[in-house]
Amino acid sequence: MKYYIGIDLGGTNIKAGVVNENFEIIGKAKTKTLCPRPAKEIADDMAKVGIEACKDAGISVDDVEWIGIGTPGIADNINGTIPYSNNLGFKDVPIRQYIQEHINKPVYVANDANAAAYGEFVAGAARGATDAVCITLGTGVGAGVIIDGKIITGRNLAGTEIGHMVIEVDGPQCTCGRKGCFEVFSSATGLINMTKEAIAANPGSILKEYAEKDGHTSARHAFDAMRAGDKAGKEVVDKYIKYLAAGITNVINIFQPDILCIGGGVCNEGDPLLVPMKELVAKEIYTKMLTKNTKITVAELGNDAGIIGAAFLGNAQ
Repeated sequence: MKYYIGIDLGGTNIKAGVVNENFEIIGKAKTKTLCPRPAKEIADDMAKVGIEACKDAGISVDDVEWIGIGTPGIADNINGTIPYSNNLGFKDVPIRQYIQEHINKPVYVANDANAAAYGEFVAGAARGATDAVCITLGTGVGAGVIIDGKIITGRNLAGTEIGHMVIEVDGPQCTCGRKGCFEVFSSATGLINMTKEAIAANPGSILKEYAEKDGHTSARHAFDAMRAGDKAGKEVVDKYIKYLAAGITNVINIFQPDILCIGGGVCNEGDPLLVPMKELVAKEIYTKMLTKNTKITVAELGNDAGIIGAAFLGNAQ
């Protein structure tokens, strides 16, 4: 049996897992990232949780084939560096060198969205595909594109930033500096902002009651209100689905993948989200006249996608 370490480096937590050749996580460990602090200290802790995960799995670090890391920002796998990560405050960090000071194994590095997408590709909703796109609807919109089994990164290792394609010129401001990005509308943050706007415009809506009861506005409130027959809630859901379908249609028209999977908490809404979204996409894609088109499905691995994908980055080269 072969074993691999996958490390999911986040702004809040560093999570590591030992994954066997059957894509099963057999040991885990984690610690706080504690940003901001020196990159070398964070790398030292990454190595420590990797070693702890091996102990949890009941194996030695010597039994591991390699280590894979998924990181926010730009990742240079050729040089084993993180050239830039705004979330972590990193610039030109030699992450491979730092890890190998503790664990003398090959180290591979990729953007965290790409690592999660690769996890779905090898072991989740996109397994069996040749070409796949995996989109995560969270605080932002993260994505990974895999063509012929390889992760596409582009010229500056920052390609496939699907969340930052504009779908409404001069629309709401995005954190990237542009206006009207897909992320502005289709992230969980975008759904929350739409809900807040609906509450302000419709103070008699049940949306306001939900927000006051919970003490904050949630991405699920619009769907809950819609199910309760609330007009404002339905309008928010319809608007959200319209923009989500527009962005997904664009992605399918560009890449024509075998499978496009979407993840994130909003996908827990199930059919009220997926059925109308798929219907809109089916009407709008360029290849709608063909019988064989991209399969749209929900991601399967949840929070484990990043660990599993990172663990198998050695096969993604």
